[in-house]
Amino acid sequence: MSNLSSIQYLDFSRSKHQSEVGWLHIMSTFPSLSTLIAYECELVNLNPFLGFVNFTSLQHLDLTDNLFNHEIPNWFSNLTTSLLYLDLSRNFLRGEIPPSIFNSLKLKSLDLHSNKLIGKIPESLGQLKHLTDLGLDNNSFSGPIPSSIGNLSSLLGLYLSHNQLNGAIPKTLGLLSNLSDLDVANNFLTGTVDEEHFAKLSNLYDLDISYTHLFFNVKSNWVPPFQLHHITMSSCKIGPNFPMWLKTQRFVEVLDLSKSEIADKAPGWFWNWTSNIERIDLSDNQIEGDVSDIVLNSPIINLRSNHFKGQMPQLSTKVMELHLANNSFSGPISSFMCQKVNIYIDLRVLDVSNNLLTGALPHCWEYWQSLTHLDLGSNDISGRIPYSMGSLVALQSLHLQNNRISGDIPSSLKKCSDLSLIDIGENPLSGAIPPWIGEMTSLTILRLSSNGFKGHIPLQICQLSSLIVLDLANNSLSGHIPTCLKNISAMTIPTPRFEDQYSYKMEADYGSYGTYHENLKLVPKGMELEYEENLAFVKIIDLSSNKLSGSIPSEISVLSELCFLNLSRNQLIGKIPKKIGIMKKLESIDLSQNHLSGEIPLSLSSLTFLSHLNLSYNNLSGKIPLGTQLQTFDALSYIGNPQLCGNPLPRNCTIGEEYQNRTPIGKTEEDSNNSNFYIGMGVGFAVGFWAVCGVLFFNRTWRHAYFKFFDDVKDWVYVTIVLNVNWLLEKLRSCHL
Repeated sequence: MSNLSSIQYLDFSRSKHQSEVGWLHIMSTFPSLSTLIAYECELVNLNPFLGFVNFTSLQHLDLTDNLFNHEIPNWFSNLTTSLLYLDLSRNFLRGEIPPSIFNSLKLKSLDLHSNKLIGKIPESLGQLKHLTDLGLDNNSFSGPIPSSIGNLSSLLGLYLSHNQLNGAIPKTLGLLSNLSDLDVANNFLTGTVDEEHFAKLSNLYDLDISYTHLFFNVKSNWVPPFQLHHITMSSCKIGPNFPMWLKTQRFVEVLDLSKSEIADKAPGWFWNWTSNIERIDLSDNQIEGDVSDIVLNSPIINLRSNHFKGQMPQLSTKVMELHLANNSFSGPISSFMCQKVNIYIDLRVLDVSNNLLTGALPHCWEYWQSLTHLDLGSNDISGRIPYSMGSLVALQSLHLQNNRISGDIPSSLKKCSDLSLIDIGENPLSGAIPPWIGEMTSLTILRLSSNGFKGHIPLQICQLSSLIVLDLANNSLSGHIPTCLKNISAMTIPTPRFEDQYSYKMEADYGSYGTYHENLKLVPKGMELEYEENLAFVKIIDLSSNKLSGSIPSEISVLSELCFLNLSRNQLIGKIPKKIGIMKKLESIDLSQNHLSGEIPLSLSSLTFLSHLNLSYNNLSGKIPLGTQLQTFDALSYIGNPQLCGNPLPRNCTIGEEYQNRTPIGKTEEDSNNSNFYIGMGVGFAVGFWAVCGVLFFNRTWRHAYFKFFDDVKDWVYVTIVLNVNWLLEKLRSCHL
């Protein structure tokens, strides 16, 4: 390669070299090199470039996706006369941007996004008058956006999102007549954004000011100078009035005005205007309107948590994802599901939970076979679960909770083999939990609580090795708790830190997408909580309020990753499993209102994450073990156990109770076993001693012969007995201590 001295363009990308210096030395033989690209090369140090690269000709330097974990070196000052494009993005660079970079007056593109850079963006940024792209997003920059940014007359893309920038957006931004992409989302920006900020932005294409504290305050008759394609303003204050300027925008593809404090009626022109938009998100506002006669046409539509009313809208064949939860839609669910204009569409997600829908579940599910997520929960739907729901073969989650659905679970549901979540709690369903549910091996969440299910918990549930939520509370289940619950391996394996298997991205044919998060209501610590983005990290068994009998299986302690255990309000007997303390992730234990007896296991005091404990109204006895956790709970956690004593209960322990459930410092379970051995040894000695003495007492001939012999060796026997008795007393004393 040293013979190729005229090379101008060199690309080492995705080359994993053991020696940075080695291949950098090769580059020193290229005096005409103008472009160097080396992304994903696992480079760890920028400094060697100083000795080997001819900076007088280098114009384009791309070192994206490497492992640089230091400050940006000052040798960039050597590039001020030649460098046009600098890309150091997606590394681990620290510290502030060196001033020398802002002296590279010819620079056209500066991309430092996704590093760990800090400090303020200096006013000297305004010197880079040839800059077309500035990427500083996904860092930790602070302070205001410099007003000198208005000098960057050539700027096309400004990307400052996901930093800690504060203050107001400078009005000089409105001078950037060539700007097409403006992204300042996820910052601490405050103040008002008005017409002046957009005065000359006639080429603006993409606007993202979401998740800031900005107030978008423009006049109702404002006609913007731009035609936006992407409008993302989530969590900004736009309302209370509906933004009428949207009507002037003819090419919008993505519209996100969620959480923007709009409390107004959607104007009549709005729904026709949205017909070509790929993704609409108006969620979490107070928008009103009747959409009964509207035909929705966008692939992804999110209108949840508003004040929409009337019957469900009609859908075009384009719609893939429809969120209408938490509104006031009414009328029979079958009118929507079975009307001819809505059949044969490619709908994947349908969430109409928490509305006022009525009537029986329809029988036209064969027209909705593309559905992957169905949520009809918290309505007033009645009747039975129709057998035809088994035709939803692509279904991954089914929510029918909090309705008036009755009857049993149809066997056709086992055809939905991809189901990972079933929530049919809070209904008057009856019958037995079907054994075939154990064949649904993809199931991770099973919630059947607050129904009328009877019979035993089927052993086949133990075959659901991926289960993380088993909620069968508030039924009439009887029999024993299955010991095979230990086979649910998902409750023994830690959840990867960044795993979120209950969020789904829906991509439309047009390249747009939406994100759908599963949600589930559970009662982990005595109060109802709703889980959504953190659902993957909840591991719970709730069998409370049934008629379960027998003892708590000791095998349950194998479930080392279980977070919440609720077996309260049953008819359980026996002792609390001795090894419950090895379930180190337990945050909540509720065993109240059973017939449990015996002492509270010492191991319970080692559960450092435990924040909720209820052992009340059982037959527990002895002293509450001392530990960092158990005394932090109030007396209500232990009340209703007359034989229980010790802090925090007002009843003090007697001397005998004080010695119960106590492990001396430094003493182990093995020591206790040794003590038992010595006690048994003493008992054996006593039995043997009195067996011999009893014979001598009742048999005169043996007694005379014995004492004659004893008289001969009395001194030796006397000494032996004294020594043995002293040894035995010493051992008994040590065991007692």
